[in-house]
Amino acid sequence: MNFTHEQFLSPFSWRYGSSQMRSIWGETHKRRLWRRLWVALARTQQVAGLVTQEQVDDLAAHVEQVDLKRALEIEDQIQHDLMAEVRTFAEQCPIGGGIIHMGATSADIQDNADVLRMRDSLDLVLKALRDLLELLTERIDALSEHVVMAYTHIQPAEPTTMGYRLALYAQDVLDDYHALQEVRDGLRGKGLKGAVGTSASYSELLAGHDMTPAELEARVMAAIELPIYAVASQTYTRKQDWRVVSTLSGLASSLYKFAFDLRLLQSPVIGEWGEPFSKDQVGSSAMPFKRNPIQSEKINSLGRLVRAMTEVAWDNASHSLLERTLDDSANRREMLPVAFLATEEMVRSAIRIIRDLRIDEGAAQRNLARFGVFSAGERVLMAATKAGADRQAMHELLREHSLAAWSAMANGQPNPLIESLAASVELNRYLKSETIHELLDASAYVGDAPQRARAFASHIHDTFAKD
Repeated sequence: MNFTHEQFLSPFSWRYGSSQMRSIWGETHKRRLWRRLWVALARTQQVAGLVTQEQVDDLAAHVEQVDLKRALEIEDQIQHDLMAEVRTFAEQCPIGGGIIHMGATSADIQDNADVLRMRDSLDLVLKALRDLLELLTERIDALSEHVVMAYTHIQPAEPTTMGYRLALYAQDVLDDYHALQEVRDGLRGKGLKGAVGTSASYSELLAGHDMTPAELEARVMAAIELPIYAVASQTYTRKQDWRVVSTLSGLASSLYKFAFDLRLLQSPVIGEWGEPFSKDQVGSSAMPFKRNPIQSEKINSLGRLVRAMTEVAWDNASHSLLERTLDDSANRREMLPVAFLATEEMVRSAIRIIRDLRIDEGAAQRNLARFGVFSAGERVLMAATKAGADRQAMHELLREHSLAAWSAMANGQPNPLIESLAASVELNRYLKSETIHELLDASAYVGDAPQRARAFASHIHDTFAKD
């Protein structure tokens, strides 16, 4: 299998994700795990008196010598990948080859190996997430006081701070971190239960020996440090795959929102944030001036793919008829690695963005100056109500003045709202003109956002300090 770019290669084979993640889901690593499981099984069978130490030692001596070319030659003849690996391994082991896979069914080996790969993959994602959260913590602290307009319904609303906005993203990601850690810690293997989960083959093998099938299973699974499901059919329940992929999809959702928001904020209409853009980077083949948000767009693109994988995992769990069907096998070869590689690439891209996030302070101040006076109307509303005015009447007055100001600005005129409100006879019954001027300054109208942002940054820091 000497693949080149003359043939189709998945972009996950070389473009997206880390080399470590690709190695986990590579054929060679998978087959090494199979071999290690066969050795662990043989060692336990030796304790039970079923095989000799010499046979076990022979298998152990060749466990790393995966010969993929030979295995694929055999598979081409027999159309069974695991049995092709059994025969390849056996050819290398003249003493122990005859005992490989004794009592086992394919899923006793494949399923446990897959869970080990998922566990290692989750460890990589969790490490990357921790790096992302630590970067977010630094940014939240640094930007906790930077006042900007907030937007609801994609319309100017009230001021917030950049740090508080980042804390919203960080809070979702921290929840995802905990959810992924919980899923990782709860992973279970099928164990060794044979063709339909009854352990009949192991019971037969161990008849007359001082070891039960449950004891054999416990010893082997302890050797690979993997808890087991108490009951299983031919496979572990495919709901476990669904839980893993769904939790990855939850993280993808959080990163997707961050990336989509950044795309809005990078638009020149707002222009406050921007992705890092290197000196030689090209934004468009046709428009040399473009600085497109390619990292954020990639996050959104991959996020849709990860979400789609949850449907495949759901179907696999739901359509696994009776003790099992094989209609999950082909898609799992793609679904599991792609879900992990795509999610990891999303996290890595978010790290690059946060680390070198471009902030246009001038654009932030222009937007605040343009729209902040409208949102500060709420301050006037509350102050007038506290002074005895009818809240609903004041709301209508402010609405009318604000809409008139919007119309004036739309016609290219300066914003007249401050002066029109300060001159309002009805409003002046409750508030002095100078008070109205002061209240319509929105730059300090951020409540306790700075304190909340810094407190949440400290919470993230404390969370990882305990590890």
